[in-house]
Order: sequence, then structure tokens, then C-alpha cells
Amino acid sequence: MAKPFPIALILAGLIIAADQATKAYVVATLKLHEFVEVLPFFSWIRAHNSGAAWSFLADAGGWQRWFFVAVGVVFCAIVWFELRQLPGKARLLPVAFGLLLGGAIGNMIDRALQGYVVDFVLVHYGSWSFPAFNVADSAITIGAILFIASLVGDWRRQRLAARSS
Repeated sequence: MAKPFPIALILAGLIIAADQATKAYVVATLKLHEFVEVLPFFSWIRAHNSGAAWSFLADAGGWQRWFFVAVGVVFCAIVWFELRQLPGKARLLPVAFGLLLGGAIGNMIDRALQGYVVDFVLVHYGSWSFPAFNVADSAITIGAILFIASLVGDWRRQRLAARSS
């Protein structure tokens, strides 16, 4: 069985590469706020988000740039520490940690170099739209879901083991 640490690092590297490549492509091909409908509910758009999720603190005056970079560094350090502690038999958590790490680093690169994150995927219906997002955001979301699923699975296994005892 493969060790969890290298699996997570390879996955994180792939996420960072895909995230940065797609953002570079969007910046090269779309003007800021340009909207290209792909399907009636799915579009490409070039947006710059200087805040966090859902543009939280986007208009805070600039201090949030380095605050979010610092939060990202602390988050990555925690994920790195937890990843190093995983037993060799771990399966779901290395994937979750790799996605979380890759997504966090992908967005941190944007924040540190540009002061904003490039978002480009827009899901919408009529006048409603979900906030634009990117590959890093998707990786973080999927990683968080897998992390929670792992916690729920561990809880269920412990509960079943306690009943069996």
C-alpha cells in the first residue's frame, strides 16, 4: 500500500498546477468581468476576488490580502502536520488533505502575487448565480467534504465497535 504523505503531495501538486494553468488561461483569454455563456446555467467569467469566500472582506481596504495569506500559511501548516501523522493504512484522508493543501496553496499564490484570486466558473439560473469560483476553490470544497466524510465514517466505526463490545 502506498504511503499517504507522497499521495497527498502529488495530488496537491496536481491541483496547484491545474489551478494556476486555468487561471493563466482565463487571464490570457478573457477581459475582466467578461462573460461567456457555455450552457444556460454555466458560464465562464473573469472575476478578481480580493476577499475570501463569497467576497468576504473584499472591500476591507487592502489589509485582508496579507491576513488571508497568513491564514492560508497557518492552515497549510496544520494540514501538513496532520498529514505527517496519518497511518500508512489511511485512504480517504490523504486525498482530502491533498485537495485541501493544493487548493489553499493555489489561492495563496494568487493573493501573495496579485492581491486577489482569479475566479472564472459561474453557475447560474435566471437572475440567481452562485459566486464565481476556480479549481482551487473546488479542491478545497471537495477536500472538506471528504474530510467530514472520513470523520463521520470513523465515528460510525467507533460507535459500532462500542456496541459490539
